[in-house]
Amino acid sequence: MDMPTTLGPHHYDRLDARLEPWDDDLARRYPGDDGSRQPVHTVYVPADRYHAGLPAEWGAKAGKLLAEHAPDPAALAAVAGIPVGLAEQIMPRLAAKLGGEPIEDLRIDFEDGYGTHPDDEEDAAAVRAADGLAAALAAGDAPPYVGIRFKSLEAATRRRGIRTLDVFLTRLATAGDLPEGLVVTLPKVTSVAQVEAFAELCAAWERANGLPDGRLRFEIQIETPQAILGADGTATVARMLHAAPGRVSGLHYGTYDYSAACGVSAAHQSLEHPAADHAKAVLQVAAAGTGVRVADGSTNVLPVGDGPAVRAAWRLHARLVRRSLERAFYQGWDMHPGHLVTRFAATYAFYREGFPDAADRLRAYLGNADSGVLDEPATAQAMASLLVRGLHSGALDEAEVTGRTGVERTVLDRLYRRRVG
Repeated sequence: MDMPTTLGPHHYDRLDARLEPWDDDLARRYPGDDGSRQPVHTVYVPADRYHAGLPAEWGAKAGKLLAEHAPDPAALAAVAGIPVGLAEQIMPRLAAKLGGEPIEDLRIDFEDGYGTHPDDEEDAAAVRAADGLAAALAAGDAPPYVGIRFKSLEAATRRRGIRTLDVFLTRLATAGDLPEGLVVTLPKVTSVAQVEAFAELCAAWERANGLPDGRLRFEIQIETPQAILGADGTATVARMLHAAPGRVSGLHYGTYDYSAACGVSAAHQSLEHPAADHAKAVLQVAAAGTGVRVADGSTNVLPVGDGPAVRAAWRLHARLVRRSLERAFYQGWDMHPGHLVTRFAATYAFYREGFPDAADRLRAYLGNADSGVLDEPATAQAMASLLVRGLHSGALDEAEVTGRTGVERTVLDRLYRRRVG
């Protein structure tokens, strides 16, 4: 029908022309999540303790702790804070995970975990670490994501940190192509200039080694207040994300350095402190829609000692993992083999608990059924996200997900990758 209007075609054309640059900028800066797997944790290991068989070693130690302190579903339910019936579902998955892929993301640490050593010792440690990783890759024993954390770009450690990274990468490259899951961690970032400078170094290394531009990507560790709020009153991290287009893959919150810098006393430093929650909320908003993943921090309470001490540490860790997941932080740091038990138990419980409702609501949404809940496209994306992340983690099986939702995996992936906004 020819409806009467006031605005003519030239108004629409002028509107498109005026907003087209912003449309392009928005699409470039906020492409959305690419739907690839995000590891549920990052394990930090001091460089001088790393060797090719370390993941299997950690898995065996975690399995031993599980057998000793939570040998049955009832005991696992008690430490993970979940129903026994859910623990029964999780127990075999947990055992398989510890035996098959106990570490999803491993960081060979040349920073705080390694400390200060003479230059020749650190050079030699970087070579050994690269050789160990190359051996693990050749044997098929390396985690899907693995890399290095070097010393920060602050003046006192700048040259040493970059040299260690260069030695490590150059040695690793002699063994063949760099692994697809390679991750480089830039710690204690305080300024946008550091991100820009490091991106330039990455580009120079790529050119010198005949690699395509953008092959080296890195995650930024947020451990300083200056990264959250700059002297000009702006959220520095939001500018950092866009200072190295295509290179920044993650933002990792550093619990203890950040807390100490904010003046939080040691007894109260925690990833659930209000100072931590504020910082992570800024990270979350800054990264939203960019495709950059945000990871929560760690706990320094280790599951060691007698039975009561181990179980108390597990209860704390499981609660913190669950808290992070509920706040949409799907990755965290683990510092001890015993943390693997509650990392995977709490993660599997989160996805298995959320699975029935998410699957049923998504099925109703896609089928235009009356479910009693009016869901929007963005909510459908969130439900698909939970299901796909559950599949990535091993908490869910594809057959049960596709059976309950009534759609193929490709549909779920497409919904998950849908760009919101």
